[in-house]
Amino acid sequence: MDATPFPDPSGLQATTYAIASWQVICNITKPKPQAARCCVSFSAFYNDSAIPCNTCACGCKDIDTDTCNANARQLLLPTDTLLVPFDNRTLKAKVWAKQKHMAYPKKLPCPDNCGISLNWHLNSDYGNGWSARVTLFNWGNNAVEDWFGALDLGKAGLGYENIYSFNGSRVPPKNQTIFFQGLPGMNYLIGITNGTNPARDPQIPGKMQSVISFKKKNLGSLNIIGGDGFPKRVFFNGEECELPKYFPKKSSGMRLSGIRFLPSILLAITTFHAITDRLLTGV
Repeated sequence: MDATPFPDPSGLQATTYAIASWQVICNITKPKPQAARCCVSFSAFYNDSAIPCNTCACGCKDIDTDTCNANARQLLLPTDTLLVPFDNRTLKAKVWAKQKHMAYPKKLPCPDNCGISLNWHLNSDYGNGWSARVTLFNWGNNAVEDWFGALDLGKAGLGYENIYSFNGSRVPPKNQTIFFQGLPGMNYLIGITNGTNPARDPQIPGKMQSVISFKKKNLGSLNIIGGDGFPKRVFFNGEECELPKYFPKKSSGMRLSGIRFLPSILLAITTFHAITDRLLTGV
């Protein structure tokens, strides 16, 4: 085979000969989406069930899916159970489901497998404003130093007033995202530790939390309970966390219970006044 001549790339009157040549074709491929590194759970003052992190939110690569369902939706939990490691939640989840008359599958959902989780708790909702509590959990063995987070709350974020235990500020230009981090000297999220009695008590995650207050003035109509009070996106240390697929609802039963109770109070007050009047008049 004859050598292939190539002109000198420098522009000189010279020719380079190559015995072999290659043609390179590049194809652009989309990388596979990576699993999240953190996840979020939701809870609210008007509902006693917490919505935990999604099943396999941070992947189920090393989980035996023969013993759990990687596609099932997580079971609702009492809010205090969010402090308990996943392996210790099974019994509480089953008991809670029975108490609330909720069905649960024989093959329970797999864990979220996230080293960091955040709980967003809707704390209050009143005429001029509302508040929430954000709690950070470290389920890893190592402490997380110099952490930072961000919450995108959409239109409701424009009413940000203060975050009380962290440093916080709105992120321009939209000012709908709140950036927050630990205070100087307190920006240290410890790792998981043993309980008081290691042989009996479950491990305890490192935890930090703060209340955040918001105003509603000049923001038009906001339905805080209907969804506006829950973040649209959450970030921790630059990684986007996976959010639950739904948020706590205020059941019609809770509203009806208050309506049914009101006539009973009025009836009792009316009866009391009637008896009092008869005693005073001697009738």
